[in-house]
Amino acid sequence: AKCQCKLLPKERKNCGYPGISAAECKKIGCCFNASTPSVPWCYTPKPKKVKKVCPSDPYARINCGYPGIKAKECTKKGCCFRARPAGVPWCFYHRVTEE
Repeated sequence: AKCQCKLLPKERKNCGYPGISAAECKKIGCCFNASTPSVPWCYTPKPKKVKKVCPSDPYARINCGYPGIKAKECTKKGCCFRARPAGVPWCFYHRVTEE
């Protein structure tokens, strides 16, 4: 993502080798910007921002507990809890999505 490459020149961490091409740099998952001399042109992007969400589709839930688990025990494990519908896990894992 473009926003992951918006780093000040002094914040750049080298990600390639001297003389690496823009195409080769991008192919290895790095950012390329040759506009500032004497700083790395091929550099490590900022980490992706991710957030945890509880899946809204009850049939996409991945069980995180056991039958009869209480909401408090479930959330203590760091999982989502929804006591409905019947026949699907009520305590289930978050999904991680990119922001």
